[in-house]
Amino acid sequence: MRVTTGCLTGLLASVSLAAMLAGCDKPKQQAAAPADTSGQTVILQKLLDAKPGDVITIPAGVYHLDSSISLNVDGVTVRGEGMDKTVLDFTNQINGSEGFAVHASNFTIEDIALQNSKGDALKVNEGQNIIIRRVRAEWTNGPATSNGAYGLYPVQTKNLLVEDCYVRGASDAGIYVGQSQNIVVRRNHAIENVAGIEIENSSFADIYDNEATKNTGGILVFNMPNLPVPGHSTRVFHNHAYANNTPNFGAKGTAVSSVPAGTGVIVNANKKVEIFDNDIADNATGNVIIASYFSTGFMTKTGVAEAYDPYPEAIYIYGNHFKGGGDAPDTLKLKAAKLALFGLTGHFPDVIWDGFANPKKLVDGKLPADSAICVDNAPSDVLNADGPNDFKGAKVDTAAFACNLEKMAPITLTGPLADTPATSGAAKS
Repeated sequence: MRVTTGCLTGLLASVSLAAMLAGCDKPKQQAAAPADTSGQTVILQKLLDAKPGDVITIPAGVYHLDSSISLNVDGVTVRGEGMDKTVLDFTNQINGSEGFAVHASNFTIEDIALQNSKGDALKVNEGQNIIIRRVRAEWTNGPATSNGAYGLYPVQTKNLLVEDCYVRGASDAGIYVGQSQNIVVRRNHAIENVAGIEIENSSFADIYDNEATKNTGGILVFNMPNLPVPGHSTRVFHNHAYANNTPNFGAKGTAVSSVPAGTGVIVNANKKVEIFDNDIADNATGNVIIASYFSTGFMTKTGVAEAYDPYPEAIYIYGNHFKGGGDAPDTLKLKAAKLALFGLTGHFPDVIWDGFANPKKLVDGKLPADSAICVDNAPSDVLNADGPNDFKGAKVDTAAFACNLEKMAPITLTGPLADTPATSGAAKS
């Protein structure tokens, strides 16, 4: 028997769930609890009774829940014994729109799995100082439109760390950070999602040391219209984005359903994005795509707010290691362009720009130096897809992107997250 400190973690793994979570009375050795929803009430009560500073420890085991769980108290830590040991299973969920919904600050969740939820696996809304560490969010049946949209879904947060997690099967994004500020997403594994990792309408983000493979799109940095804040200042570096060629299984009509299969890194309508020192390979449409909102194929029914800027600007691509890719693009227009330019056995260059630029900012046909799209990544070439003319004038035009931008400073987490140690992690490979 492994003995640990604390009234919850010091109990035998074979004790019934109620005994494991209810208190510190000496447990009686008995057969393991059956795989039913008997633990749901206990877990819900622990979350309901939580007070600032509490650590809620859930011992190893598979806990079957038919209802979502929630937390609305600041300063709480929810901790399991490992992402493959403590499993909250929502396969039979009939109530609630998420697996675990959190509306709190100073929140940490670690060493736990949330699987097969009806909707998003974990949603953290409007919190500050959030740590999501060694969490597995998975739909075990693999890619399916019926799966929940998001695996890990922090939105409207500030000072956020997502590290050493594993996400699989999300019908929108495995890790989605929306409308947030001061963000670090590192050492995560995103596999078989529509979007592996997506940073949307968020600012000051470092995305590094992640693996994104077998998604429709590997790593996305987007600005979407009609949201309260635009995004800017994101660094994408030291990631491994390869073979993201899974057919798009997003629900029709959603923005992510327009992402072409076979994309490694996509920047859409965002500003001040650095993409550097990544290993990006074998993404069949393109290893890196820089696009405007006009190329998304997703247009809102209510129109776009006048303040929304649909163009990508100040994008800096340098020092990446590219291999393969661009040989089997997803859409008919891109297939035709590839065939016309490079023949049956050819492939697109490593970087594709859709060709849309803000005409109001152009000076002699070029963007100002501080708004330019710069590619310093020899020997890689750049394709201007000429989207405004329906790809009719698509051409390799690498020299037009030969420029440099000022590099951004690393993100520094503040407050309770300052000096957060770089743990070795237990992310599933």
